[in-house]
Amino acid sequence: MKSTFDLMRLWAMLTGLVLAGWYFGELYFGAKPTDTLPMLIAAIGGFELFHCAQDILIKRGRTNG
Repeated sequence: MKSTFDLMRLWAMLTGLVLAGWYFGELYFGAKPTDTLPMLIAAIGGFELFHCAQDILIKRGRTNG
């Protein structure tokens, strides 16, 4: 069973992918993207990178695997 936090990370990943697709779609079709959109994508990406690194450190600190 996944925890609520794991599900929140899943939704953050999906939201980040949708926002990135939206951003590149705007660039492809020649629309001017808002200034907020890249900041949202970077914030969600930073959230995921932080927790990925945290997971690696937690797994590394375990002595019995």
